[in-house]
Amino acid sequence: MSDDLIRLSARQVVTLLKRGEVSPPEVIDSAMARHAAVDGAVKAVPTLCEDRARAAARRLLDDPAGMDVAGPGWLAGLPVLIKDMTDVAGVRTTYGSSLFADHVPDRSDVLVETLERRGGVILGKTNTPEWAAGGNTFNEVFGATRNPHDTRLTCGGSSGGSAVALATGMAWLATGSDMGGSLRIPAAFCGVVGLRPSPGRVARGPTADPWDPLAVGGPMARDVADCALLLDAMAGAAPTDPLALPAPETAFLAAAERPQAPRRVGWSPDLGLWPVDPEIVAVCAAAVRRYEDAGVAVDDACPDFSRAPEMFHALRAEAFVTTLGPLLEPHRDRLKPEVVWNIERGMAQTQGTLSTAKRGRAALSARVAAFFETHDLLACPTTMVPPFPVEQRYVKAVGDHALDTYVDWLGITYTLTLTGCPVISIPCGTTAAGLPVGLQLMAPPRAEAALVSFAALLEGLLGRAAGIVTPRMVGVC
Repeated sequence: MSDDLIRLSARQVVTLLKRGEVSPPEVIDSAMARHAAVDGAVKAVPTLCEDRARAAARRLLDDPAGMDVAGPGWLAGLPVLIKDMTDVAGVRTTYGSSLFADHVPDRSDVLVETLERRGGVILGKTNTPEWAAGGNTFNEVFGATRNPHDTRLTCGGSSGGSAVALATGMAWLATGSDMGGSLRIPAAFCGVVGLRPSPGRVARGPTADPWDPLAVGGPMARDVADCALLLDAMAGAAPTDPLALPAPETAFLAAAERPQAPRRVGWSPDLGLWPVDPEIVAVCAAAVRRYEDAGVAVDDACPDFSRAPEMFHALRAEAFVTTLGPLLEPHRDRLKPEVVWNIERGMAQTQGTLSTAKRGRAALSARVAAFFETHDLLACPTTMVPPFPVEQRYVKAVGDHALDTYVDWLGITYTLTLTGCPVISIPCGTTAAGLPVGLQLMAPPRAEAALVSFAALLEGLLGRAAGIVTPRMVGVC
């Protein structure tokens, strides 16, 4: 049964748990066995909390009082993995930093509290780059997480451990976070689904800047409907998060299970800004044209994203100063150089630079609103390149086009971050080398229900089964 369980969807396992046909301890056993079989090759889940998980499962079985048993997103004892940027009470939480290699928080982030109240059992922590900075998952605490489709390559980042755990069957659901693409890029590189929700859709905290809309928490899964299930389990207001939105009256899963066709989809291979590998463009273009099989109009169109790089760099730099600035002076030698660069860039920029970025973002919001008056979705590639060697810290050029900074190879995702709109990355094909390719779909602000419905339709049209990467496909490093 253990091997059978890992191949089921999260929805199927939750149904079995609700019926009492399997128990939470049995499901934990299945995940633990899979971790023992495959994690040594990919190093995605460095911290397990099996005893804590089993204790939580017993409490759920014995006394579910205070839990949201009847609400949407009830997980009924399903194990969930948590990105190592998010505090879990009593569990080692490092943020990928050697400064916090032995850190054990006393209290969980509100995101974790919400999941546990909805029947999620926290089984472990997934690997992340130091302070979630960059699109390649490696750090000095746990080393590098490798792509299960080719362990010579990166899995992306910063939610790389979560993506790999899902792709290899170590989990049915996992959390991630996203500022510049950290949910979407590893989803694309590993062949899973990552959803960046609207700011406030998933409550978080405490944080250094609860008003910041750039960084959000979100769900990852092997298919769109499972991702919607986890979003239901994560969504809702909380007093620690002043931006948090109330949970919707209709479950996101219900929208994903009843796929609807958008009226018109705008397609852009590059958002008018970025160099993208021609093979990536070809795979994504063919995928988005499948909407036409359902009678959907697809045209070449996107909002004007002028000056998005300058805006994002200024706002990101401000965020780094706010969250990590106090670490710079006492611990410069223990911060990776990219983090130091980000903090110093924020400290050096003028108020005029920051104000210009905020005015530019406001103008962009108006252009995006105008775009969605005529279109229901914007589609574009998730990544500018396929997975690259894991030893390469970041991409410095795409073809003949040199990139200015270590985050500019994330440009096609961080440009969409600036809109505040929900964005999902779904698998849409493979390269000639057999590596996964992801397609981004963006809907209007707070339109997650429409987004998962439209994405589920395309997922069905593409006919991409939500399987797992088998052990024979995992190289030994």
